Amino acid sequence: MGITAAFMAPHPPLIIPQVGRGQERTIQQTIDAYDAIAKTIGEKKPETVVLISPHQTMYADYFHIAPGMQARGDFGKFGAQDVKLEVRYDVSFVKELCGRVEAARLPAGTEGEIDRRLDHGTMVPLYFVNKYWADYELVSVGLSGLSYQLHYELGKHIQETARSLDKRVVIIASGDLSHSLKADGPYGYAKEGPEYDRRIMTAMGKGDFRELFDFTEDFCKKAGECGHRSFTMMAGALEAEASELGASIYARRLSYEGPFGVGYGICAYEIQ
Repeated sequence: MGITAAFMAPHPPLIIPQVGRGQERTIQQTIDAYDAIAKTIGEKKPETVVLISPHQTMYADYFHIAPGMQARGDFGKFGAQDVKLEVRYDVSFVKELCGRVEAARLPAGTEGEIDRRLDHGTMVPLYFVNKYWADYELVSVGLSGLSYQLHYELGKHIQETARSLDKRVVIIASGDLSHSLKADGPYGYAKEGPEYDRRIMTAMGKGDFRELFDFTEDFCKKAGECGHRSFTMMAGALEAEASELGASIYARRLSYEGPFGVGYGICAYEIQ
């Protein structure tokens, strides 16, 4: 099989009703778009969900892939301890992926786990997915401080692993956009914030992934972005899959909002 679909999705905890307590209605477009992509995932019935999260264990020079058989987490740090998630890890996928990156001398693997609990960058997307499809195993991949190109290369290895194991795989690139959209936002206001969101939503909405490499590290830092490397890793996997099939990537921009000073963008991708 291989990669059947991929999604760019944010991870605001307040989108969970027990966390937002009504505030989530301010980003209803984001909620509606999340439900739409979760329904699509339910229709695809993936055996494996590869979820790339900026809040997973992260190192400057190493990509962490979550080890073990399972993990769990809750939204207790956001005031909703009763909202819990538990996942089964795809052990065979992780083993195959680790073998491939080791052979390629890419610094990635299952060493160095700091916290076994699921992070909110993982749980928010899965909260929606689980409404429509829960019969999957998870592969949880973190980011690093390494180059965009190496994130892209890891994405290619993810695609090769999916093909090698002949599994139906969906990828979710978890990541908020700029955190610097408003003076009262998390990082205050920076002019690079709105510019980043405009540029990234244009590129991702068209599926023009080569533009991801046109964003300088300095510009991204000033913009206070969160998910750029997640999106780049997903792009590597998608373009490798399209190349394998001699097909094209069909991109859809579903929503963009930023009322709290943080950009939330959702896009969907399929190979056609």
